[in-house]
Amino acid sequence: MRPTETDIPEKRYFRIGEVSAITGLKAYVLRYWQTEFSQINPVRSRSGQRLYRKRDIETIAEIKALLYEKGLTIAGAKQYLRQRHKESKLAEHEKPLMLQELRAELLAIKDLLGKP
Repeated sequence: MRPTETDIPEKRYFRIGEVSAITGLKAYVLRYWQTEFSQINPVRSRSGQRLYRKRDIETIAEIKALLYEKGLTIAGAKQYLRQRHKESKLAEHEKPLMLQELRAELLAIKDLLGKP
């Protein structure tokens, strides 16, 4: 079962046991995935405990779905996440260009409407 945003309590940080309960994964799996996937990056408390954020849990749930539901290997899941990251970066670069084009079109329409 993949946790949805409503399944994740509204907290800033979660300990590894809480993440384990939310995701249905053992703590050793979470620790191993942390070494394999750079997208999972829990902060450490003063006592050295891993403290996961909500986005870490969402990433863990996505990785779990890729590995267990889609049947990808760890290497395949890494490649999928890298590709998705590249596509999102590309989409971010396209937004300013789209806004510039839209602005130019609106200015052209304004000029057309302003002329008798």
